Amino acid sequence: MEMSMRALAKTATSSTSGLGRFAVLGLMSLGLAACGGGNERPQADLAASQVTSIGVNSYLWRASLETLAFMPLTQADSAGGVIVTDWYANPDSPNERVKVSVSILDSDLRADALRVAASRQVLQNGTWVEAPVQASTVQRLEDIILTKARDLRRSAVG
Repeated sequence: MEMSMRALAKTATSSTSGLGRFAVLGLMSLGLAACGGGNERPQADLAASQVTSIGVNSYLWRASLETLAFMPLTQADSAGGVIVTDWYANPDSPNERVKVSVSILDSDLRADALRVAASRQVLQNGTWVEAPVQASTVQRLEDIILTKARDLRRSAVG
């Protein structure tokens, strides 16, 4: 089909008759309409798992921002898929603070397209000291983001 459309286009541009051009362009339009060349898309395509108008999967991006909304952000790069928070101390535990970074690695909505890293510090003798972060904490954050992204996708499908 692609080759015949090119041939028709070439014919349309090289033809000297205005009526001939009109007829050829009309045939091309009919051919495109018959092939489904319109702007209509099935509803499922609108909420496909690969939505990249911002550079990364928009469901993962929105879910990450919503999950980390309570923390101050130092960087949010939608083209590169990177979100970095500033240090956050829970008011109930002021001697401990956490910093989170999220990387969205792919345009698909998949578990391996998301990487979360966290740093934790505790206040000792007036100085912030690095402390370990439990792996389950990072895993839980990833799960929350992925669940929220899937929910966003489901609600977009309807």
